[in-house]
Amino acid sequence: MALDTTISLKGVNIFQNDHLILSNVNLEIEKGEFVYLIGKTGSGKSSLLKTLYADLPLTEGEGSIADFDLKKIKNRDIPKLRRKLGIIFQDFQLLSDRTVEENLRFVLKATGWKNKVEMDDRILDVLKKVGLPTKKHKMPHQLSGGEQQRVGIARALLNDPEVILADEPSGNLDPETTAEILQLLLDIAGNGRSVLVATHDLTLFELHRARTLKCDGGVIIDSNLL
Repeated sequence: MALDTTISLKGVNIFQNDHLILSNVNLEIEKGEFVYLIGKTGSGKSSLLKTLYADLPLTEGEGSIADFDLKKIKNRDIPKLRRKLGIIFQDFQLLSDRTVEENLRFVLKATGWKNKVEMDDRILDVLKKVGLPTKKHKMPHQLSGGEQQRVGIARALLNDPEVILADEPSGNLDPETTAEILQLLLDIAGNGRSVLVATHDLTLFELHRARTLKCDGGVIIDSNLL
C-alpha cells in the first residue's frame, strides 16, 4: 500500500453468508480523498462498508485500511481498527436516554479514554467542528434530524480517524440540511482524512462532483477508470 493510500482492495470477493455480493473488487482511496459509493438498494454498498470496518470478514483477495490488513486481522484487533475509522449512519444511532455529551463520552470511554478533562476537551472540540457547541446537554429527541446527524459526525471524529465511512448520511434529511452535512464531510476530507460516502441521493452530486464508485451487477465500476 502506497504511503498516502488509506484504503486498498485487490481482487476482493465480498460474501454475505456464502452468497457472493461483489466480485473482483479493486480500488484505492488516498489520504484526503472524497469518494462517492453509489448503487441501488441491495447492490452491495453496505456490504463493502462492512468489509472495510471488519464486520464482514475478508476471505478472498487482499485488503487494507488505515494500515490494518483486513484478511489477517484478529478479532481482538478489530476495536483498534475501528478507533482509526469514523463511521456515520443514516439513522444516527444515538443513545436516546443520554444527552449529546453523554453519547460522546460513552464512545470515548469505550475506546480507552480515561482522563475526564481530556474527554471534556475532546467532546467540546468535536462539537465545535460540527457547529453544536451549545447543544451538549440536549437529549437526541430535542434535536432536529440535521443536528442529530451532526452529532453522528462529531462522534465519528472523536478519535481523530484516518478514514470516514458514511452510510447514506443524508438519507433522512431535507435538501438544505443535506448541503450542510455534505460541506462538513468535504471539510473533513480537506483536513486530510479519506471520506467514502455511500449514497443514492442525487442532490449530493449536484452540489459537489467527485470520484464515484458504482455497485452494479455484482461489480464495482470506478469513474476514475472510465
